[in-house]
Order: sequence, then C-alpha cells, then structure tokens
Amino acid sequence: MARGGINKAVVQQARQALIARGERPSIDAVRIEMGNTGSKTTIHRYLKELESQHPAATPLAAGNLSEPLARLVEQLSDQLREESDARIDAAESEFTEQRDQLQAQLSIAQQALAAAQQQIQIQTNALQAESEKLASTQSTLQTEQLRSASLNQALGEQQLRLADKDEQITSLEDKHRHARDALEHYRTASREQREQEQRRHEGQVQQLQVELRQLQQSLIVRQEEATRLHRDNERLQAEARQAAAELKVINDQLEQRDAQVQGLRTILAQAQGASDEVRRQLEGQTQQLEQKRELCAEQARQLDFLKAELVSRSDALASLQRGDVGAD
Repeated sequence: MARGGINKAVVQQARQALIARGERPSIDAVRIEMGNTGSKTTIHRYLKELESQHPAATPLAAGNLSEPLARLVEQLSDQLREESDARIDAAESEFTEQRDQLQAQLSIAQQALAAAQQQIQIQTNALQAESEKLASTQSTLQTEQLRSASLNQALGEQQLRLADKDEQITSLEDKHRHARDALEHYRTASREQREQEQRRHEGQVQQLQVELRQLQQSLIVRQEEATRLHRDNERLQAEARQAAAELKVINDQLEQRDAQVQGLRTILAQAQGASDEVRRQLEGQTQQLEQKRELCAEQARQLDFLKAELVSRSDALASLQRGDVGAD
C-alpha cells in the first residue's frame, strides 16, 4: 500500500525525469528522486506498470545488449534489489520490534530500580528517625538512672540520720531511767529532799518529755521523708524497667528494618542484573543487524559482479555476431 503522497503519477514523473537525464530509472533512483519517500514495493509495482505501458531504452539496452536481454538484466536487477530490500526491511522491522521490547523491559527494570531506591531511602530515613529516638531514650534513661542513684544516696544518708536519732532516743531513755532511780533514792533519804528532788525531777521530766516529743515528731517526719524517698525510688525503678522494655522494642524494630533494607538491596541487585542482561541482549541484536547489513552489501557486490560479467559476455557475443556478418 502506497504511503501518503505517493501515487503512480508521482512515480511516472520521477521516472521520466531520470530518463531525460540519461539515468536508469531503478527503484532506488526513483525513490531518491521523490525525496526518499514511498515504499520500495509500491515503487516497483508502479515501475512495472509504467514499463509495460511506456518501455524505455536503458543504458544497457542502448549499448551492445539487445533489448530483450537488457530487459531481462533489468528485471533480474530489480528482482534482486527488491528481495534484498525486502530482507533488509524485514530485518529492520524485526530489529525494531526486538529493540522496542528490550527498551520496554529496560524501562520496567529502571522503574523497578527507581522504586527500590525510593523505598530504600524511605527505610533509611525511618531508620535514622528511630536511631535518633533510641538515642533520646537512652539519654533519658541515663538521666533517670543518675537521679535514682542520687535518691538512693540521699535515702542512705537519711537512714544514717534516723539511726543517729534512734541512738539519741535510746540514750535519753537511759538517762530518764537513771533519773527516776536517783529520784527514788532521794525520796527515801529525805522528805524535803524528796519534795525538792520531786519538783526538780518533775521539771526535768517535763523538759525531757518535751524533748522526747520533739524527737518523736522529728522521727515521724524523718520516717515520712524516708517513706516518700522509698516510693520515689520504686517509681524510678519502674520507669527504668519501662524504659528498658521500650529500648528492647526499639531494638527489635531496628532488626526488622535492617532485614527489610537487606531485602530491598537484594531486589535492587536483581533489578540491576536484569538491566545488564537487557543491555547485553540489545547489543547482540545490534550485532546481528550489522551482520545482515553486511550480507546484503555482499549480495549487492555480487550483483555488480554479475552485471559486469553479463556486459563482458554481451560484448563477446556482439563481436561474434559482427564476425559472422563479415564472413557472409
């Protein structure tokens, strides 16, 4: 089927222009005359129709070859060129189709590679965020551990102070007991001394009781402070255990992310291998096309050689015919 703008009239015009310049109207010459447009099969069909309607004397027919022989040579030449062009077109079509397929595979592989790289970037960003979160958690845990150690030290100091207060209370109780013994001794010695001593003792007892109440209140306050410190210590230990559990969860998540990143790297390596294989196939197809083109060129050279041989034999035949005419 003719391409757009190519018809029999255009082919006839190009053929007549070539004949007017003394050139042979071959398929390639006509196609070049028309600006390298049109299918060679269509040009060949139109040339056959025009040749049957308006035969033209070709350069070979105008020489020593007879017109039937020149036409035969022209037909053989056109047929050989047509077959060569058909093979070249088929090879180019096959190459184009294979190249499009390989390019499509390459595009798919490149898209998969880009998607894998994007996924790796996302995973890397997430991993970095998790690492920063882990670092912050570890810093918080270290701070809480330091605070817990400080509170434990304060609790130890308070316990030492409480022990000192207990010793003071025990000492005061001993003093109180000794004072009572002395009071009983003084009471038996003299009524007056007993009354005096009793008043003095009562004053001392009251003073000691006031001191004892003060010491007991201080002890209660210290015990409440120790209880509060103990509760704070338990709370900090619970928070430390919770932080350790969160740290373990984060470490598990990091291991999962590492496994996902390793899987994505494997997919990336496979995609790169597929891309390299597609490139190798494309290079092989290119080499095959070059070989086919070289084969067509060799056939063209053989055609030129056959034409030269045919011309030589035609010249020899013409010489023989002239010799026969002279003998007659």
